[in-house]
Amino acid sequence: MSSSNVAEFDRYKQNREVSYESDRAVVRVSDQLVIGGNKVVMMAGPCSVESEEQLRSVAQSVARSGATIIRGGIFKPRTSPYTFQGLGTEGVRILTRVKEQTGLPIISEIIDPRMIEEMAGCVDIFQVGSRNMYNYPLLKELGAISKPVLLKRGFMATIDEFIGAAEYILSGGNSQVVLCERGIRSYDSSTRFCLDLNAIPVLRARTKLPIVVDPSHGTGVADYVTPMSLAAIAAGADGLLLEVHNDPGNALSDGAQALTINDFDALTIKARRVAQAIGRSL
Repeated sequence: MSSSNVAEFDRYKQNREVSYESDRAVVRVSDQLVIGGNKVVMMAGPCSVESEEQLRSVAQSVARSGATIIRGGIFKPRTSPYTFQGLGTEGVRILTRVKEQTGLPIISEIIDPRMIEEMAGCVDIFQVGSRNMYNYPLLKELGAISKPVLLKRGFMATIDEFIGAAEYILSGGNSQVVLCERGIRSYDSSTRFCLDLNAIPVLRARTKLPIVVDPSHGTGVADYVTPMSLAAIAAGADGLLLEVHNDPGNALSDGAQALTINDFDALTIKARRVAQAIGRSL
């Protein structure tokens, strides 16, 4: 990033109104729930919503274990056009009903500015996926609303590019932005991506925005999700975004990286201990 761009960022950030607790920004999801406070927030659910029964079952299970936000994709940008693309508009209706039944806030991915109005009634946090970090028209539209946005780092993006993408939302007036590290591409095929936990302290030094980590996409292997989740909390992450499925072997997308219900329950027990060790809670 050029020195002129850095100066421009600094001038803008000095004038921006952001809600702070201590020296960190917080994103308010509801009256009782914030991301960026002392509590590490657990967001969990299936990569893709497959049915109302499936989402409701998973949501109720992860909530009992400590999740306070439910994830569920209904519009899925996939590498191949022949793989499952999500339930679309039917998924909106499912998210709405499950939210009413459980009372839990929902995070779901948005891939097109035209979907904002349709999804706004049921989604509490708009997730911008890795592929859309560079979708500046979408980021600008999300900057014009007041609803929280979780912005995932592009899998080929530098930290500067990641912060620059966040600025597209912030500069529009929406200060409710959460940054999400989800792994970057490397030469090693042992994992799906290289989960860059370096990004946590770097982003904490460069910005006051809350930071969430997605170890499911970052590793691509369910067995690796728990250790990387614990490492992320120890490194200072404000939350985790986790894929949990009631039957990962038959999931319509990303089953290999999804935790089972029992796996998630075991993870939360360990996560509480790590959070307590560094003076936080779950």
